[in-house]
Amino acid sequence: MQEKLKEDLKQAQLARDEIKVSTLRLLLSEITNARIAKGEDLSDEDILVVVRKEAKKRKESVEAFRNGGREEQAKKEEAELNILQAYLPAQLPIEELTKIVEDSINELGAVSVADMGKVIGLVKSKVGDKADGSAISQIAKEKLLGK
Repeated sequence: MQEKLKEDLKQAQLARDEIKVSTLRLLLSEITNARIAKGEDLSDEDILVVVRKEAKKRKESVEAFRNGGREEQAKKEEAELNILQAYLPAQLPIEELTKIVEDSINELGAVSVADMGKVIGLVKSKVGDKADGSAISQIAKEKLLGK
C-alpha cells in the first residue's frame, strides 16, 4: 500500500495537484513516524490505521472550521479528507448499517443505552472496517433510546 501511495504522489506531482501532493506527503510522513514508533515495517492494516486516523482528524477539522465560520479552510480540509477516503475500504451504506445495528440489538436482547457497548462490539465484529465507529455508536444510541 505504501508503494501505491508513493506512486500516487508522483502522479500528483506530475499533474501539479498541490492539495493531493501536500496531503500524500503528510500521510507518508505519518506512516514513517508510525513505522519508527513501531520499530519495524508496517503492514497494510497498520497503514490503514494511520489513514483512518488522518481522515478522522480532517473530519473533525471540517466541523471545527465550519462552526468557527471559516468556510474556506473547511473546504481545504474536506478536499484532503476526500483524498484520504480514496485509500480506505468502501463504507457500508447507512441503511445497511442501520439494519445490522437493529439485528444486533435484537440478537443481544439489548433494551437500554447501558447495553450500547455490547451492541457496538457485536456490530464491529460483523462489519469490520466497513463502518465508522462513530456512525455505529450514533445509530445504536438512536435505536436504544427509541426502544
